[in-house]
Amino acid sequence: MSSSTLLHLLLLSSLLFSCLPNAKPHRHLSDEDEFSYIEGNPNGPENWGNLKPEWETCGKGMEQSPIQLRDNRVIFDQTLGRLRRNYRAVDARLRNSGHDVLVEFKGNAGSLSINRVAYQLKRIHFHSPSEHEMNGERFDLEAQLVHESQDQKRAVVSILFRFGRADPFLSDLEDFIKQFSNSQKNEINAGVVDPNQLQIDDSAYFRYMGSFTAPPCTEGISWTVTRKVATVSPRQVLLLKQAVNENAINNARPLQPTNFRSVFYFEQLKSKLGVI
Repeated sequence: MSSSTLLHLLLLSSLLFSCLPNAKPHRHLSDEDEFSYIEGNPNGPENWGNLKPEWETCGKGMEQSPIQLRDNRVIFDQTLGRLRRNYRAVDARLRNSGHDVLVEFKGNAGSLSINRVAYQLKRIHFHSPSEHEMNGERFDLEAQLVHESQDQKRAVVSILFRFGRADPFLSDLEDFIKQFSNSQKNEINAGVVDPNQLQIDDSAYFRYMGSFTAPPCTEGISWTVTRKVATVSPRQVLLLKQAVNENAINNARPLQPTNFRSVFYFEQLKSKLGVI
């Protein structure tokens, strides 16, 4: 960890705990309130699979997420091609589940195409620190774009962030996120939100089959984790942490076993004449 990253972490921790006494009361929101991200707690991540019969997959599933992504353990697959996505600005609302802040799109926010199947963009979740690790590094934030096809198949595109310049997508939402810390609101209309503001690089990514990272930990999810790391300001991460419950300030599920799954990797080749 670099000295600048460590300084940012110390600053973030100081700011966060100085603000906790003024935080709103704990939320009570069905399933979201029945599990915790605190390891060692009775309802912590190692016990999710025992809390409800319908959450059994969290403990017994063989294709769980998140996982460790390593360059020396991937299968290079140039047939994957660049990410084929077509997002558009549309009305959206912000929702505070108590365990994360998410953007829910009210209309057609565009789609992602995988193997000629169109997956409509439905919502975006934020986790800090990141849930996935890349080459042994855990990052400061992860944005997960959840998509769904007409036959209920799901695909998630994940963007990893490290501290640096502010993220333009979150910059547009900061005033709304602040309202979660200052009121009992669970949902806020955010007007028109443009997912194209997110820093998504289509030219290199990891692809594997996994699960949702929170109960009920549904498997059969196609994961795409982009290689290029984006930037987010410590202040933006602080706002996301202040909004959620105290048991989700660090809302990252521990890494799960790969269990001999194949992790594929695509990177756009370049020649002296340019991109191939």
